[in-house]
Amino acid sequence: MNSNTPSEPVGATEGSTVSAESLADPESSTDGAASDPTCQPHEHHLSTTRAARYFVLGTPSPLVRECWVVLHGYGQLAARFIRNFTAAISPQRLFVAPEALSRFYVSSDVTAHAQSRVGASWMTREDRLAEINDHVGFLDTVWTRVADGLDSANVKLGVLGFSQGAATASRWTALGVSPVRRLVLWGGAVPDDLPLDTLRDRLSGETLALVMGDHDRFSSAARLTAQLERLRGHRIPTTLSTFVGGHRMDAAALARVLADFESGS
Repeated sequence: MNSNTPSEPVGATEGSTVSAESLADPESSTDGAASDPTCQPHEHHLSTTRAARYFVLGTPSPLVRECWVVLHGYGQLAARFIRNFTAAISPQRLFVAPEALSRFYVSSDVTAHAQSRVGASWMTREDRLAEINDHVGFLDTVWTRVADGLDSANVKLGVLGFSQGAATASRWTALGVSPVRRLVLWGGAVPDDLPLDTLRDRLSGETLALVMGDHDRFSSAARLTAQLERLRGHRIPTTLSTFVGGHRMDAAALARVLADFESGS
């Protein structure tokens, strides 16, 4: 057998078409088992060690004074996302892009996975609290590893989350132990279920920056206004910056964000 040939999904037969739906777990019961409590599955959790990866742009050294942890959006990979920051590296500035722990084939066609682009996701609604805890711990571990190569007492830590990464950035800032000095939510929002008092206390008066394209298809003026009111209602210093464009990164807007952080504004 050719080792480069993808294996067929279980249950596939020659000439058949297999859909994603046909591979999903069935919700059916058999022979009255659903009414027998001894036949019901019981959920358990355990902690396990797995490999995770992150990418670094710039040179870790005692000269670094700013480190940005940048979190990609849904369906993206860290290696490609971090390229958005190439023009901004300097001997004093470092970028670190952790990759979400769940990768998947972006195409919904299960017969085309050999050619499909691979992306990653920070979480889904399934077992979400465990996934949140995993990612908060993972990001704290990344910062600890990176900080070991820096004069960390003299380094300001900024966090930028794009799209889905904005929710993860918010949760890490609020629930983790890393010393975040600036939180930037780009094309995304603070999750509705995150306690804003906790986020405010962790930011300790530092600014939360919202950045949005004026044609972002995932947002609207009404939603943006509601988010600003919610944040400011909890006494979180919040700024809003927009640029001409859609749901994407923008070099000029990024330069403004970095300049504000460097100047302390």
